[in-house]
Amino acid sequence: MVNWSNQAVRAASGKGDYGRVIKLTRLDARVSQRQLGEGCGISQSAVSRLEGMGADGTYNMSLLARAAQHLGIPLQFVGLADQTATPTTHLGGSGVERRSFLQGAAAVAAVPGIASLGNPHAHTTDNAQASSLRLATSAFRRLDGTTPSRHLQEAVLAHLRLTQITAAEAHGGELKRRLAAVGSEVASLAGWLAWDMGDSGSSRTWYGGAIKAARRAGDRLLSAYQIGSLAQFEAHAGNAAQGLALIRKARLELQDHPLAIATAWLFAIEALAHAAAGDQQAADQSLTQAARAAEQAPAEEPAPWPWIFAFSGAKVAAMRLTCGALLGLPSWVTSSMRDAKETLSSGHEKQRALLMLDIASAQVAAGRVDGGFSLATQALETGIRYRSGRIVERARSVRRQYPSANPRVVRDFDDRLHDVYL
Repeated sequence: MVNWSNQAVRAASGKGDYGRVIKLTRLDARVSQRQLGEGCGISQSAVSRLEGMGADGTYNMSLLARAAQHLGIPLQFVGLADQTATPTTHLGGSGVERRSFLQGAAAVAAVPGIASLGNPHAHTTDNAQASSLRLATSAFRRLDGTTPSRHLQEAVLAHLRLTQITAAEAHGGELKRRLAAVGSEVASLAGWLAWDMGDSGSSRTWYGGAIKAARRAGDRLLSAYQIGSLAQFEAHAGNAAQGLALIRKARLELQDHPLAIATAWLFAIEALAHAAAGDQQAADQSLTQAARAAEQAPAEEPAPWPWIFAFSGAKVAAMRLTCGALLGLPSWVTSSMRDAKETLSSGHEKQRALLMLDIASAQVAAGRVDGGFSLATQALETGIRYRSGRIVERARSVRRQYPSANPRVVRDFDDRLHDVYL
């Protein structure tokens, strides 16, 4: 998410250079000019002109509002009065307040809203509905890092129902295909949330639905992503053979889309499946290929949807760390920690907790029991705070590594773990 205390953004806004505010935010979000143009229903060249207008330019307020809404920029940062401002930077408060906010976010984000201001023909633009729904999905994915899945799930399922209704009422095959693609990504997110809550059956169902919707959309790149997502789930579940079979299917879908980010991501998941099977050599080979492909990714256009988050060398290092924990190789974990630092310090708290448990597992395996269980306790607290069944179950697996109830740090960990009822 954009840091609105960023001095460059504030300085540009203060000078009235709203085009630069758009540009800085777009770059921070890793959105290309073409992608922003598609979301706003304008050309890439129009986005370029908007970003270059400077402080003395005469801005089209409708276009400025559309771009701001699609990038999630508070309207006051582009010189527009925000009549609907709601404090959304902190999702604290009661569970009811959080759910109310998320339900409201689903309703607001899924409607073109500001995008139609000043444009009497906006309702005839096929891109408007699909683009707004896609952006809402991206927003929910970003919220996942700091929001309990149980709170997010209700809003995501409402968003999915809205997408399905919109697709059913759409006219024209192309629009239906675009909306099927959106529905695929929302179903995949529902699968991810179910996985985090420890509901494996529902997770498989949602991932299966995401694959079917991607095929209805005729989008082979999206199909590969969804098949790969299910492969990742199965590999983490210990179903190595099934994970490897799914990866082979995903690669067939990618024959016409040799994107570096997709190649790197699939090799990393393949390494995880090999690690789940106990094959150290195969896992190492896949990780090496993932790292090579990840080096090529920055030369491409910003990662295409549905890769909302960049897949970098740091992500490959984090996967090596996880594979090392699965294989019982503390040396892999230790050697990967420096390169995985970006991921370990990311704002996605739940992912960070899982990596911390991988490190804890390696420390326990290496005989550093105090340090391992101290780290595991910190990660467990994150799992409890976000009511993450996946984190808690991973904490239990760390505990199973060590049969003794001593020393004191282990007894304290047991006391905390035994009190968990999600």
